Amino acid sequence: MVIASGSSSRQLMAMADHLERDLKDHGSRPYGSEGGKTGDWILIDAGDVIIHLFRPEVREFYQLEKMWTDQDDGEVITVHTA
Repeated sequence: MVIASGSSSRQLMAMADHLERDLKDHGSRPYGSEGGKTGDWILIDAGDVIIHLFRPEVREFYQLEKMWTDQDDGEVITVHTA
């Protein structure tokens, strides 16, 4: 599972479009996507990988990282880009 944030709905929609084009260019068609019309939270089903794209306040609200980790041994890798 990949969780990423964008600064606006427009940026999230551009990120999703770019990811879907890259998947197709590498011979893997996404099974589907949801949320592209509103741009608050976009989910892309890429088969073995599920990609969640959030606006920051929506990501904070849902806190998916906490749902998918065990407090004792869960691994969360945070990558910040400039």
